[in-house]
Amino acid sequence: MNGFGYRVTGESAESVPIEAALACDDALVWVHLSTHAEEARAWLADEAKLDLHVVEALTATETRPRCDEFATGALVNLRGRAKEELSQSDPLASVRIWATKGRVFSVSRAHLVATDAVEAVVAAGSVRDPGDLIAAFATAITTDLDPVVAALGDSLDDCEERLSADHIFDLRRNVSDVRKQAIGFRRFLNPQRDALERLGALPGDWLEADDRVHLAAAADRAARMAEELESIRERSALMHDALSDLRAEQLDGRGLVISIVAMMFLPLTFVTGFYGMNVKLPGAQSPHAWQWITLTCAAIVLLVLGFFLRKHWFKG
Repeated sequence: MNGFGYRVTGESAESVPIEAALACDDALVWVHLSTHAEEARAWLADEAKLDLHVVEALTATETRPRCDEFATGALVNLRGRAKEELSQSDPLASVRIWATKGRVFSVSRAHLVATDAVEAVVAAGSVRDPGDLIAAFATAITTDLDPVVAALGDSLDDCEERLSADHIFDLRRNVSDVRKQAIGFRRFLNPQRDALERLGALPGDWLEADDRVHLAAAADRAARMAEELESIRERSALMHDALSDLRAEQLDGRGLVISIVAMMFLPLTFVTGFYGMNVKLPGAQSPHAWQWITLTCAAIVLLVLGFFLRKHWFKG
């Protein structure tokens, strides 16, 4: 069984084996499992003796951030960045937490970056009850995500500064990547804010006043990041439209050049084809016929160019 356990007594914390954690009778016992669903389900049901509904919730295949009250405890699902790279459609890994007075069980399949931060806080003796532990998870997740969201905004700022027809293809690729990441993060941060707010409002003596303050602060940061991601998504859409307009203008300009070239060669083709007929034409036997035809073609080219310049069509 992959994972670890901690027992907290007063202001001291001690790491204990998972098997021995259940026998501890301290102010707080935390067991974290990092394993696949079947192994975690068997241990939670057979060894930890948790309620079947709680076990199913802790080991569900698909989860979204939520907070549900069960009898004397609460089931909390949170999402945070994992150490390994995940898909863009599901970029945040889940941690499922069952908390009751004196006991916390958490389960994750992918190792979250926040888990190491929470373990360090617990080992330092800064966590004394389940409320502190959940607040530490919420704070660590939002602290880890904050610079990532800020980096997305900075990346979009750079794209806006480089907005020009010379960088269309690179910018479209960068903007699309930023937009995909923003949509993936926002999908979970909005319900995560609601889950933290609901948890902070739950009744029960296992949540202290300072825990509710920390949860409210984490919910506020999640809300701020969700708003920032919504702004990034809207700015990305506007940026994409601007790039599409630039691309259309670029294509129109190239089409105009092709039209000008065609307009030049159309009368030239007529003149050369006319004098290339296998009939006797006036002036065809003149020793200066080639020069006159060349001058005629040059005059036609100048007339066409002058027409386009007077219309200011080269500015298109």
